[in-house]
Parts: sequence; C-alpha cells; structure tokens
Amino acid sequence: MSREPDAGLPGDTPLTGTLTEPLLSELIDFRRDLHMHPELGNQEFRTTAAIKARLEAAGLAPRILVTGTGLMCDIGTWDRERPMLALRADIDALPIPDTKTDVPYRSTVPDRAHACGHDIHTTTVLGAGLVLADLHSKGLLRHAVRLIFQPAEEVLPGGAPDAIESGVLDGVGRIIAVHCDPRVDAGRIGLRPGAITSACDRLEVTLDGPGGHSARPHLTTDLVTAAAKVATEVPALLSRRVDTRAGLAVTWGRIEAGHACNVIPQHAELSGTVRCLDLAAWHEAPDLVHAAIDEIANLHKAKSQINYIRGVPPVVNDPAVTDLLRDAMAARRGPHTVEDTEQSLGGEDFSWYLEHVPGAMARLGVRRPGDNARRDLHCGDFDADERAIKVGVELFTAAALIDSNQR
Repeated sequence: MSREPDAGLPGDTPLTGTLTEPLLSELIDFRRDLHMHPELGNQEFRTTAAIKARLEAAGLAPRILVTGTGLMCDIGTWDRERPMLALRADIDALPIPDTKTDVPYRSTVPDRAHACGHDIHTTTVLGAGLVLADLHSKGLLRHAVRLIFQPAEEVLPGGAPDAIESGVLDGVGRIIAVHCDPRVDAGRIGLRPGAITSACDRLEVTLDGPGGHSARPHLTTDLVTAAAKVATEVPALLSRRVDTRAGLAVTWGRIEAGHACNVIPQHAELSGTVRCLDLAAWHEAPDLVHAAIDEIANLHKAKSQINYIRGVPPVVNDPAVTDLLRDAMAARRGPHTVEDTEQSLGGEDFSWYLEHVPGAMARLGVRRPGDNARRDLHCGDFDADERAIKVGVELFTAAALIDSNQR
C-alpha cells in the first residue's frame, strides 16, 4: 500500500537507530490495514491476529486473553521485585458507517468504522513495543514493560474488567495510555492531573399503569404525563441533591409511550445516560437516581422499574504518572508540545485499571496543524493526521525509559 510522505511536525527530533523511517512507514501501513478492517468489541479476531503476528516476528511472546480477543506481551522478564510499567491500547471499532470518500484506507466493512482512533492507539503501542524490544535486545532497557491490547472498550462496562480478570495487571505498578483528540494538533499532547474523563452509566426506566380513555385521565394513571415528568424533573431534582461541582447529569435519549391519540397507555419507557465528573458522586449515583425516579413516579401513581447499568468511572490521572508523561513528551519534543486539557464528559474504560494501579492518560493530538474545521470523535468522517503515530511511539518509548531509570 503506497502512501505520500508527510512533512515534519514542529518539535520533530532526528530519528535514532531504534525509531527508523522504515518502521514508521510500516506502522502507518499497519494502521491503515486496521482502519480498513474494523471489528466490534469482543469480535476483534483479525486485529488480534495481526498484532500477535507482528510481535512474534520481533521475537516476542504475546499471550491472547482468555476472552479470545486482545492480548498482552511482556518485553523483558519481570524480576518480581520491581513492578512493571504497562502501555495500554484499545483495539475495537464502532458500529457506524465510514463516510470518508477521499482516502484509500476507508473501511471495507459496512456500518463499521474506527471512528474513535483505536487504530491509532493500537499502532502507537505496537510501535513502542517494537522499539523497546530492540532496546531490550541491546541491553538498553533495564526493566520489563508490558503491552496491553484490550478489546471491547466501546461496550459497557468496557473490556477492561475482563482484561484485568485475565491477569494483565499482575506485576504492573503503573499504567499509561493515550486517546486521540481531534481538537489538539498532531505533534502535541494534552495532559491533566486528576479527573480527565467523566463516569458514564446507562439508565433504562419502565413505567406502568392501568391505562384508560384520554377523556378521563383523572380515573387512571396519566402515564404519558408521568413519563414526561420523570424526563424533566429527575435531572432537576438531582441537581439539588448533589454538589453541582460533581457534574451529575441525566440525559434522556429515548422516550416511548402509547399508540393512539385518544388512549392513555399502560406502558412507557425511557432510556438515557448518567454522567458524572466526580468519582465519589459516581459511587452514590445509583441510589440517588433510583430515589429520584421513584419519587416522581409515585407522585403520579405510576409503577416504576429501573435498570441502572454500571458503565465506567471517571479516569482520574495520578499526578506522578501524569508528570512522567509530561517529562517524556518534553524530553522528546520539547515542553512547548504539552498543553493543559479540560475534563471531558466522555467515558473511557481505562478508568477500571486505575481502580487497581496508578496511571494516566494523555490526549494525543491528531488534528492536522492549520485545520480549523470542527471535528469530533464517533463521527463517520473522523480521521487522524498519521504523523501522530510517531509522536505516540516517542511518548510511550520515552516514558518507559524514564520510568526504567527513575524507580
């Protein structure tokens, strides 16, 4: 697959013997292959096989996770005294069509697309692993590093709990990751100590009543009104029961009730999401949401059933590991290439790892410098400036070397 060479980015450093132009060219081709063949969560068999084959070609011994997709791979041997640093990537795609028309690597799978940049995440961790393996063969990597290629990030509650159950954190002391950010220029990263994403849960509510004639709502449960009140008053009620700084918000995506204009229905359904900026408030959210819904439903004499589906907690970056990423980026590309970033309302299952070990996630810039168009993730036309791959490889590699020398 041919590709046009890109001009350099600000802060580019001369390549060393371990980060070669042929390797970078190979990584871009690898990313494009993943982009053309996206796979949904827990179905990433082709992706897993491609990663495994390339790691084995480098003399490494990757292990497929017990879930059947995803894998882990150690570079060096863990000495059981000093915990390893882990580099994590997510490998699944989204169930949306790829609407790009001007690139040769557009998805070949209908209604499937790497519209969140997981192909970039995977390629940067793979590239860093290949560079670190070369350094290890030359005796330049003092301590073992683990690569984690995790499936099903887009499937609540994410594939991270299954990966953890598979043992990916055994022997790990710290963990790092990146997430593509189309608002940050390629060549730069965004960092934030503390919470960098929000919690995200799913909420499904059913309301039931006896039904009746719309001419006589006073003789029955006006279920449509009850559903409307739950939709509007539950978010308002929660805003008065939680510190507003916690950012607890219920947003409805679906309301369904009734089939005729003159019939009060017996059944109504609402579904939506619960997002929260604060970890402590997230732990309290299910009880608070249940109580608010029951209160409004009872007021309107509707019987409620609530299915509160836990998603992911916020990603809370450890300050020391955030500093490790900052130092790594500054060492390779200069301190001016690191910018502060805000907390996102999006969710990320990287947070589950941080329930066990300290870690941090950086926002990897993938916007072409000078492009002022508004772009976002989870859109069919999402694409990344592929020069971000080199930046991600450098970031992970430098972080692993710094960690190896400072602890």
